[in-house]
Amino acid sequence: MEGISCGAFLGDKAYDADWLREMLVSRGIEPVIPARKGRRHPAVHDAEKYKWRHLVENYFQKLKEFKRIAMRSDKTDDSFSSMIYLAAATINAR
Repeated sequence: MEGISCGAFLGDKAYDADWLREMLVSRGIEPVIPARKGRRHPAVHDAEKYKWRHLVENYFQKLKEFKRIAMRSDKTDDSFSSMIYLAAATINAR
């Protein structure tokens, strides 16, 4: 995660660790991670921002419906990113 800057980190319960939360806060990144079920002192998270994680995850699932993207069969990074753009345009046109 060196050199990455963003406003918030959207993660599921598997990323609920104190060291990760501390590292994110020290870099100025808001951790949006729900607390695990058995945690003694559950950390709070922004539930409205967490809803965006679901939307992003669903979009990636729609992208994976295109076989070339799911299989990563393109040989170069440029052709792979071009296929992602074409698939995204197709999904948005539906």
